[in-house]
Amino acid sequence: MRLGFTTSFPVEVIFAAGYTPVDLNNIFISGDPLQRVQNAEANGFPRNICSWIKGIYDTVIENDIRTVIGVVQGDCSNTHSLMSLLKDKGVEVIPFSFPYERNRESLLREIATLRERFGVTEKQAAEVKRELDPIRKKLVELDRLTWEERKVTGEENHLWQVNASDFQGDPAGYDKRLDSFLREASSSRPAGDNEIRLAYIGVPPIITDIYRFLPQQGADVLFNEVQRQFAMPHLKDEIVDQYLAFTYPYTVFDRLKDIGNEVKRRHIDGIISYSQAFCHRQIDNILLKKYLRLPFLTIEGDQPAELDERTKLRLESFLDVIRFQR
Repeated sequence: MRLGFTTSFPVEVIFAAGYTPVDLNNIFISGDPLQRVQNAEANGFPRNICSWIKGIYDTVIENDIRTVIGVVQGDCSNTHSLMSLLKDKGVEVIPFSFPYERNRESLLREIATLRERFGVTEKQAAEVKRELDPIRKKLVELDRLTWEERKVTGEENHLWQVNASDFQGDPAGYDKRLDSFLREASSSRPAGDNEIRLAYIGVPPIITDIYRFLPQQGADVLFNEVQRQFAMPHLKDEIVDQYLAFTYPYTVFDRLKDIGNEVKRRHIDGIISYSQAFCHRQIDNILLKKYLRLPFLTIEGDQPAELDERTKLRLESFLDVIRFQR
Protein backbone atom coordinates (compact mmCIF):
# COMPACT_ATOMS: atom_id res chain seq x y z
CA MET A 1 0.00 0.00 0.00
CA ARG A 2 1.29 3.44 -0.93
CA LEU A 3 1.54 6.15 1.70
CA GLY A 4 2.16 9.74 0.62
CA PHE A 5 4.13 12.34 2.53
CA THR A 6 4.68 16.07 2.10
CA THR A 7 8.40 16.32 2.91
CA SER A 8 11.20 14.19 4.35
CA PHE A 9 10.55 12.66 7.77
CA PRO A 10 11.59 9.35 9.46
CA VAL A 11 10.69 7.20 6.48
CA GLU A 12 12.32 4.18 8.15
CA VAL A 13 9.14 3.76 10.22
CA ILE A 14 6.96 3.51 7.10
CA PHE A 15 9.19 0.96 5.40
CA ALA A 16 9.25 -1.07 8.63
CA ALA A 17 5.42 -1.03 8.70
CA GLY A 18 5.31 -2.61 5.23
CA TYR A 19 4.07 0.47 3.36
CA THR A 20 5.53 2.00 0.20
CA PRO A 21 6.35 5.63 1.03
CA VAL A 22 5.76 8.15 -1.75
CA ASP A 23 7.24 11.64 -1.75
CA LEU A 24 4.32 13.58 -3.22
CA ASN A 25 6.62 16.38 -4.40
CA ASN A 26 8.54 13.98 -6.63
CA ILE A 27 5.41 12.50 -8.22
CA PHE A 28 4.01 15.99 -8.78
CA ILE A 29 7.07 17.47 -10.47
CA SER A 30 7.89 14.39 -12.58
CA GLY A 31 4.42 14.06 -14.10
CA ASP A 32 2.46 16.91 -15.68
CA PRO A 33 3.01 19.53 -12.96
CA LEU A 34 1.35 22.47 -14.69
CA GLN A 35 -1.81 20.44 -15.22
CA ARG A 36 -1.79 19.45 -11.54
CA VAL A 37 -1.61 23.12 -10.50
CA GLN A 38 -4.37 24.11 -12.91
CA ASN A 39 -6.60 21.30 -11.63
CA ALA A 40 -6.16 22.50 -8.06
CA GLU A 41 -7.00 26.08 -9.03
CA ALA A 42 -10.11 24.82 -10.83
CA ASN A 43 -11.06 23.20 -7.52
CA GLY A 44 -10.85 26.50 -5.69
CA PHE A 45 -7.20 26.97 -4.69
CA PRO A 46 -6.23 30.67 -4.78
CA ARG A 47 -3.71 31.91 -7.32
CA ASN A 48 -1.46 33.28 -4.57
CA ILE A 49 -0.82 29.93 -2.86
CA CYS A 50 2.39 27.92 -3.35
CA SER A 51 2.23 25.77 -6.48
CA TRP A 52 3.81 22.86 -4.62
CA ILE A 53 0.83 22.74 -2.24
CA LYS A 54 -1.60 22.85 -5.16
CA GLY A 55 0.37 20.19 -7.00
CA ILE A 56 0.51 17.90 -3.98
CA TYR A 57 -3.25 18.18 -3.48
CA ASP A 58 -4.08 17.20 -7.04
CA THR A 59 -1.41 14.49 -7.04
CA VAL A 60 -3.05 12.80 -4.05
CA ILE A 61 -6.51 12.98 -5.62
CA GLU A 62 -5.49 11.86 -9.11
CA ASN A 63 -3.33 8.99 -7.85
CA ASP A 64 -5.94 7.78 -5.34
CA ILE A 65 -3.51 7.91 -2.41
CA ARG A 66 -5.58 7.11 0.67
CA THR A 67 -3.14 7.98 3.48
CA VAL A 68 -0.89 11.05 3.75
CA ILE A 69 1.63 12.05 6.39
CA GLY A 70 1.81 15.82 6.55
CA VAL A 71 4.80 17.51 8.15
CA VAL A 72 2.88 20.24 9.94
CA GLN A 73 5.87 21.81 11.71
CA GLY A 74 9.25 22.25 10.07
CA ASP A 75 8.02 22.68 6.51
CA CYS A 76 5.20 24.68 4.91
CA SER A 77 2.59 26.41 7.07
CA ASN A 78 0.01 25.74 4.34
CA THR A 79 0.24 22.02 5.11
CA HIS A 80 -2.31 22.45 7.92
CA SER A 81 -5.01 23.59 5.49
CA LEU A 82 -3.93 21.06 2.87
CA MET A 83 -4.48 18.27 5.39
CA SER A 84 -7.97 19.55 6.12
CA LEU A 85 -8.88 19.53 2.44
CA LEU A 86 -7.52 16.03 1.97
CA LYS A 87 -9.40 14.79 5.03
CA ASP A 88 -12.59 16.24 3.55
CA LYS A 89 -11.90 14.11 0.46
CA GLY A 90 -11.76 10.96 2.57
CA VAL A 91 -7.96 10.75 2.78
CA GLU A 92 -6.52 9.59 6.10
CA VAL A 93 -4.16 12.30 7.32
CA ILE A 94 -1.41 11.78 9.89
CA PRO A 95 0.56 14.76 11.26
CA PHE A 96 4.27 14.76 12.03
CA SER A 97 6.14 17.66 13.62
CA PHE A 98 9.81 18.54 13.87
CA PRO A 99 10.40 20.48 17.12
CA TYR A 100 11.16 24.15 16.56
CA GLU A 101 13.95 24.12 19.16
CA ARG A 102 15.66 21.09 17.58
CA ASN A 103 15.27 19.23 20.85
CA ARG A 104 16.26 15.56 21.03
CA GLU A 105 13.66 14.51 23.61
CA SER A 106 10.85 16.23 21.69
CA LEU A 107 11.86 14.54 18.46
CA LEU A 108 12.15 11.17 20.21
CA ARG A 109 8.55 11.52 21.40
CA GLU A 110 7.34 12.46 17.93
CA ILE A 111 9.06 9.47 16.33
CA ALA A 112 7.72 7.18 19.07
CA THR A 113 4.19 8.43 18.39
CA LEU A 114 4.67 7.69 14.69
CA ARG A 115 5.98 4.20 15.46
CA GLU A 116 3.05 3.48 17.74
CA ARG A 117 0.62 4.66 15.09
CA PHE A 118 1.99 2.03 12.66
CA GLY A 119 2.75 -0.70 15.18
CA VAL A 120 6.51 -0.54 14.60
CA THR A 121 9.06 -1.23 17.33
CA GLU A 122 12.21 0.79 17.82
CA LYS A 123 14.23 -2.27 16.83
CA GLN A 124 12.31 -2.73 13.57
CA ALA A 125 12.83 0.89 12.57
CA ALA A 126 16.54 0.65 13.43
CA GLU A 127 16.88 -2.45 11.24
CA VAL A 128 15.47 -0.55 8.27
CA LYS A 129 17.90 2.29 8.93
CA ARG A 130 20.79 -0.18 8.81
CA GLU A 131 19.53 -1.37 5.42
CA LEU A 132 19.27 2.19 4.06
CA ASP A 133 22.57 3.50 5.42
CA PRO A 134 24.76 1.76 2.76
CA ILE A 135 22.67 3.45 0.04
CA ARG A 136 23.10 6.81 1.75
CA LYS A 137 26.88 6.23 1.92
CA LYS A 138 26.87 5.75 -1.85
CA LEU A 139 25.06 9.08 -2.22
CA VAL A 140 27.84 10.72 -0.21
CA GLU A 141 30.24 9.31 -2.81
CA LEU A 142 28.02 10.58 -5.63
CA ASP A 143 28.14 14.03 -4.04
CA ARG A 144 31.93 13.85 -3.80
CA LEU A 145 32.15 12.90 -7.46
CA THR A 146 30.13 16.05 -8.18
CA TRP A 147 32.30 18.63 -6.46
CA GLU A 148 35.72 17.00 -6.15
CA GLU A 149 36.14 14.97 -9.33
CA ARG A 150 33.54 16.88 -11.38
CA LYS A 151 32.22 13.66 -12.96
CA VAL A 152 28.57 14.05 -11.89
CA THR A 153 26.56 17.01 -13.13
CA GLY A 154 24.59 19.34 -10.89
CA GLU A 155 21.35 18.06 -12.40
CA GLU A 156 22.29 14.41 -11.80
CA ASN A 157 23.30 15.29 -8.26
CA HIS A 158 19.94 17.01 -7.75
CA LEU A 159 17.89 14.11 -9.10
CA TRP A 160 19.62 11.28 -7.25
CA GLN A 161 19.58 13.09 -3.92
CA VAL A 162 16.03 14.42 -4.14
CA ASN A 163 14.79 10.90 -4.90
CA ALA A 164 16.50 9.61 -1.76
CA SER A 165 13.59 11.01 0.25
CA ASP A 166 11.62 7.84 -0.57
CA PHE A 167 14.11 5.81 -2.68
CA GLN A 168 11.36 5.83 -5.30
CA GLY A 169 9.45 3.38 -3.11
CA ASP A 170 11.97 0.61 -3.83
CA PRO A 171 15.30 0.86 -1.98
CA ALA A 172 16.71 -2.32 -3.56
CA GLY A 173 15.92 -1.15 -7.09
CA TYR A 174 17.18 2.36 -6.36
CA ASP A 175 20.41 0.89 -4.95
CA LYS A 176 20.95 -1.24 -8.04
CA ARG A 177 20.43 1.74 -10.38
CA LEU A 178 22.73 3.87 -8.22
CA ASP A 179 25.50 1.26 -8.37
CA SER A 180 25.29 1.22 -12.15
CA PHE A 181 25.38 5.00 -12.35
CA LEU A 182 28.36 5.30 -10.01
CA ARG A 183 30.35 2.73 -11.99
CA GLU A 184 29.73 4.61 -15.22
CA ALA A 185 30.39 8.06 -13.75
CA SER A 186 33.57 7.19 -11.89
CA SER A 187 35.23 5.08 -14.58
CA SER A 188 34.49 6.43 -18.02
CA ARG A 189 33.63 10.12 -17.76
CA PRO A 190 35.99 13.04 -18.24
CA ALA A 191 36.00 15.64 -15.48
CA GLY A 192 33.92 18.77 -16.04
CA ASP A 193 35.85 21.97 -16.55
CA ASN A 194 33.39 24.86 -16.35
CA GLU A 195 35.16 27.73 -14.65
CA ILE A 196 32.50 28.88 -12.16
CA ARG A 197 31.65 26.72 -9.14
CA LEU A 198 28.13 27.40 -7.84
CA ALA A 199 26.06 26.46 -4.83
CA TYR A 200 22.31 26.07 -5.14
CA ILE A 201 20.53 26.62 -1.83
CA GLY A 202 16.86 26.50 -0.96
CA VAL A 203 14.13 24.05 -1.91
CA PRO A 204 14.38 22.09 -5.17
CA PRO A 205 13.26 24.29 -8.06
CA ILE A 206 9.90 24.25 -9.78
CA ILE A 207 11.82 25.75 -12.73
CA THR A 208 12.46 22.82 -15.04
CA ASP A 209 15.63 23.78 -16.92
CA ILE A 210 17.91 25.71 -14.54
CA TYR A 211 20.39 22.83 -14.21
CA ARG A 212 20.73 22.64 -17.98
CA PHE A 213 20.99 26.39 -18.50
CA LEU A 214 23.85 27.11 -16.09
CA PRO A 215 26.47 24.75 -17.67
CA GLN A 216 25.74 26.38 -21.03
CA GLN A 217 26.90 29.62 -19.42
CA GLY A 218 30.15 28.15 -18.07
CA ALA A 219 28.96 27.36 -14.53
CA ASP A 220 28.41 24.09 -12.67
CA VAL A 221 26.31 23.52 -9.55
CA LEU A 222 28.61 21.66 -7.15
CA PHE A 223 26.43 21.89 -4.06
CA ASN A 224 22.68 21.26 -3.77
CA GLU A 225 21.84 22.20 -0.21
CA VAL A 226 18.37 20.81 0.53
CA GLN A 227 18.61 17.85 -1.85
CA ARG A 228 21.77 16.76 -0.01
CA GLN A 229 19.87 16.99 3.26
CA PHE A 230 17.14 14.71 1.87
CA ALA A 231 19.87 12.13 1.26
CA MET A 232 20.78 12.18 4.99
CA PRO A 233 24.56 12.55 4.54
CA HIS A 234 25.47 12.65 8.23
CA LEU A 235 25.01 8.90 8.81
CA LYS A 236 24.29 8.98 12.53
CA ASP A 237 23.89 5.75 14.48
CA GLU A 238 20.36 6.41 15.74
CA ILE A 239 17.31 7.56 13.80
CA VAL A 240 16.62 10.44 16.16
CA ASP A 241 20.16 11.80 15.72
CA GLN A 242 19.93 11.42 11.97
CA TYR A 243 16.83 13.63 11.88
CA LEU A 244 18.32 16.11 14.34
CA ALA A 245 21.23 16.52 11.90
CA PHE A 246 18.74 17.09 9.06
CA THR A 247 18.84 20.89 8.76
CA TYR A 248 15.82 21.55 6.51
CA PRO A 249 13.04 21.59 9.15
CA TYR A 250 14.92 23.76 11.64
CA THR A 251 16.01 27.39 11.71
CA VAL A 252 17.96 29.34 9.12
CA PHE A 253 20.90 29.38 11.54
CA ASP A 254 21.09 25.58 11.41
CA ARG A 255 21.13 25.82 7.63
CA LEU A 256 23.77 28.55 7.66
CA LYS A 257 26.28 26.41 9.53
CA ASP A 258 25.91 23.56 7.05
CA ILE A 259 26.00 25.83 3.99
CA GLY A 260 29.01 27.75 5.27
CA ASN A 261 31.02 24.57 5.82
CA GLU A 262 30.15 23.17 2.41
CA VAL A 263 30.81 26.28 0.31
CA LYS A 264 34.25 26.52 1.89
CA ARG A 265 35.03 22.83 1.39
CA ARG A 266 33.87 22.92 -2.23
CA HIS A 267 35.58 26.22 -3.13
CA ILE A 268 32.31 27.80 -4.24
CA ASP A 269 32.46 31.04 -6.24
CA GLY A 270 28.83 32.14 -5.92
CA ILE A 271 25.47 31.19 -4.46
CA ILE A 272 22.08 30.94 -6.14
CA SER A 273 19.29 30.96 -3.57
CA TYR A 274 15.99 29.69 -4.90
CA SER A 275 12.71 30.82 -3.34
CA GLN A 276 9.22 29.60 -4.17
CA ALA A 277 6.63 32.33 -4.74
CA PHE A 278 4.40 32.98 -1.71
CA CYS A 279 6.70 30.97 0.60
CA HIS A 280 7.66 32.18 4.07
CA ARG A 281 11.20 30.90 3.48
CA GLN A 282 11.85 33.91 1.26
CA ILE A 283 12.44 35.84 4.49
CA ASP A 284 15.40 33.57 5.28
CA ASN A 285 17.29 35.14 2.38
CA ILE A 286 17.81 38.28 4.44
CA LEU A 287 20.02 36.34 6.84
CA LEU A 288 21.50 33.99 4.26
CA LYS A 289 22.73 36.92 2.20
CA LYS A 290 24.01 38.71 5.31
CA TYR A 291 26.17 35.84 6.58
CA LEU A 292 27.29 34.03 3.43
CA ARG A 293 30.12 36.23 2.20
CA LEU A 294 29.97 35.31 -1.46
CA PRO A 295 28.26 36.70 -4.57
CA PHE A 296 24.59 35.92 -3.92
CA LEU A 297 21.60 35.86 -6.25
CA THR A 298 18.00 35.15 -5.25
CA ILE A 299 15.69 33.83 -7.93
CA GLU A 300 12.01 33.02 -7.56
CA GLY A 301 9.81 30.40 -9.17
CA ASP A 302 6.02 30.29 -9.26
CA GLN A 303 4.38 27.73 -11.54
CA PRO A 304 6.17 24.84 -13.28
CA ALA A 305 7.93 26.30 -16.31
CA GLU A 306 11.28 26.84 -17.97
CA LEU A 307 13.39 29.88 -17.14
CA ASP A 308 11.89 33.13 -18.38
CA GLU A 309 14.05 35.61 -20.28
CA ARG A 310 14.32 38.00 -17.33
CA THR A 311 15.68 35.29 -15.03
CA LYS A 312 18.09 34.11 -17.72
CA LEU A 313 19.43 37.65 -18.03
CA ARG A 314 19.81 37.94 -14.24
CA LEU A 315 21.72 34.65 -14.13
CA GLU A 316 24.00 35.68 -16.98
CA SER A 317 24.73 39.02 -15.30
CA PHE A 318 25.41 37.28 -12.00
CA LEU A 319 27.96 34.98 -13.63
CA ASP A 320 29.61 38.00 -15.27
CA VAL A 321 29.97 39.61 -11.83
CA ILE A 322 31.68 36.46 -10.53
CA ARG A 323 34.07 36.45 -13.49
CA PHE A 324 34.89 40.11 -12.91
CA GLN A 325 35.56 39.56 -9.20
CA ARG A 326 37.82 36.61 -9.96
